[in-house]
Order: sequence, then C-alpha cells, then structure tokens
Amino acid sequence: MATWKDFEDEAGELAAAVRLRFEAAETHVLATLRRYGSPRVSGSEVDFGRHGLSFGSMIGARKVRDLQRDGRCAIHAHPFAGGDAKVSGVAVEVVGAEKAAYVTGSEPPGDFHAFRLEVHEAVLTVVEGDELVITRWRPGAGVDIFRRK
Repeated sequence: MATWKDFEDEAGELAAAVRLRFEAAETHVLATLRRYGSPRVSGSEVDFGRHGLSFGSMIGARKVRDLQRDGRCAIHAHPFAGGDAKVSGVAVEVVGAEKAAYVTGSEPPGDFHAFRLEVHEAVLTVVEGDELVITRWRPGAGVDIFRRK
C-alpha cells in the first residue's frame, strides 16, 4: 500500500488529474464490504489535507462498521464530463492524538470517525476522440495506459 504522497511522488501528473476530479464535486461514492461480503455504496466527502486522501463519517454509520471490520474500499469521484476517477485501497481509522490533529474545521458537528486511505490503485478514465483512455497507477508498478475504441 502507499500514501497519497507516494502516489504524487511516483505519478504526479496522474495524481493531480485524479485529485482535480475529486475536487470538482463535494460528494462521491464510497464502496465498502458488508459483513457477508456484498458491496455497500454510500455517499462520502473526501479531503486532501496533510494526511493525504481522507474521509470521515458520522458516529455509528454502517459504512464505519464495514471499514472497521475490513478496511478494503473504493472511492469513485462524482461522475460528470471531464473524466472518471476511482481510487481503491485500505481505509485506516485515525484515532487518539492523531485524530485530534486531524481536525480542520470542516468536520461534522460533534464526534465523528476519520479515515485515511492507503492507496492500492488509482484510475482515471477519459474519452479522447473516439477512444476510451484508461490510465492506472499501482504502487511500485508505475502508470499503465489502456486504449479502447
């Protein structure tokens, strides 16, 4: 797994394009794994603060229980013209003193859960002319580009 900073260091141009897609909208789709293995999709906001790609949730939300049990997840940027971005990895809950340092002022009122994402893969999909261009980064594997007509 890698941090968002690792992603930026290894594939800066792609990381910037993926981040731009996430910053283009306020809410995105977070996919987690239910107790019995089927997917759960939930709305979520993301942040790119000093902790890399991170997100939070209200206390006791089902997606929180999913992530506490199995941190594997994917976040899909709100889709619209200009490209499609997805990031997957493992969510790590931020607690204690680290969580106290996490507060940026944009958290929900009251207590909340905070997670940072250890990145396993980032994908940007765009249409160029008559081709679908899929650009993928994985830690240590670099960037791959796939073109489909």
